[in-house]
Amino acid sequence: MNVTFVLEAIVVLGSIVLGTRAGGVGIGIWGGVGTFVLVFVFGEAPGEAPGAAMAIILGVVTSAALMQAAGGIDWMVAMAARVIEKRPRQITLIAPVTAFLFTAGAGTGNIVYPLLPVIYDVSYKNGVRPSKPLTVTVVQSGIALAASPVSAAMAAMLTLTDVAPYDLGLAGILAITFPACLAGIVVTSLVVGRLGGKDIADDPEIQARIAEGHLAPPSSSDTAASSALTYTARGRNAALAFLAGVLAIVVFGIFPDLRPEFADMTTTIVLVMLVVGALILAVGRPKIDEVPDQSVFKAGMVAAIALFGIAWLTATFIAAHEEYIVTTVGGWVTDFRFIFAIAVFLVAAMTTSQSTATRTIVPIGLAAGLPVGVATGMWAGALGGVYTLPANGPQIAAANFDQTGSTRLGTKLVDHSFFVPMLVLSVTTVAVGSIIGAFF
Repeated sequence: MNVTFVLEAIVVLGSIVLGTRAGGVGIGIWGGVGTFVLVFVFGEAPGEAPGAAMAIILGVVTSAALMQAAGGIDWMVAMAARVIEKRPRQITLIAPVTAFLFTAGAGTGNIVYPLLPVIYDVSYKNGVRPSKPLTVTVVQSGIALAASPVSAAMAAMLTLTDVAPYDLGLAGILAITFPACLAGIVVTSLVVGRLGGKDIADDPEIQARIAEGHLAPPSSSDTAASSALTYTARGRNAALAFLAGVLAIVVFGIFPDLRPEFADMTTTIVLVMLVVGALILAVGRPKIDEVPDQSVFKAGMVAAIALFGIAWLTATFIAAHEEYIVTTVGGWVTDFRFIFAIAVFLVAAMTTSQSTATRTIVPIGLAAGLPVGVATGMWAGALGGVYTLPANGPQIAAANFDQTGSTRLGTKLVDHSFFVPMLVLSVTTVAVGSIIGAFF
């Protein structure tokens, strides 16, 4: 085995581990340190910096933060809550599917937070064990970004696949990931609904808490949970403008003849999002000075910095050893394709970042000869690994909102309520995505 390859691989892995321990922008910083070592110590030529992905993220995050500042996410949440409340007995399926559609449309999993108390309230009042819809709704956001035209993960993936010799653009990616993710969510909802524990009437622990007065009886309130969710006309207009931009991007991806021949999808996404931002300024009238304080903006900037460092590191490593990767690692991936999915899953679990996992592993899988369609399908499901450990905000929030105690964070890292739903979702989506991707 090539000694230089092994040493540089250790540098790459070490940078990822140290970045993961630092968290947030630390992932990008340590990615830069690793790139420095490869260039200045090993003498490798710097790989291509991820300028296209950065441009997409900045354009999307700017418009999304403007929408949030105008109250657009409040409107989205209120609409999602209404859908969930219409079929309360099917909430284990309706809640995650609804959350998936809005997460994919908004390009951020932050939309899940305000939905959690609504999901808890509706499920509890209707006798459904709250952990069932709560856990599936949370874990779906791990893969939903693979089906979003405007997520940071999609920006990272698009710049890897929408180039020769792969030529898999946005429309092709969505044609694989969207149905695969939806199938994974439906299967997971059915499994959790059947095997996710006893419902309220049959659970002795919950019934004991009700008898002791710690919980009100489920039928004690008929007030709709969504009634507490308010939005403004400006927020509605801002959200509609943003969603119109998302739709326009999808249309441009499906019908490339609508674009000037010199405008690739990166240019198209950035320009459409900037125009959308101007529309939001006109119809939503957000306060500009509040935009940098929005959670979408902060999360997007962290993702951009993390992506920049780690993507530059990976690009440098692959460029230096592409022939060796193709001849050696390529054989492993060809014989055991699931290795690719496991690698994406593990990096997603370690970094809790879909975009970081994308730029770290996908280039290696593609360079090793994995068919682009199959890689895309596996990628979507493997991103669910971000919820392997019970350390993410949505998991903690869901456990805190569930007053019955049915949603647990566990004490042994993998004994939490989200682990089994996450595994079912990831495996199912990987399997379905691989089958669909094989036709591309």
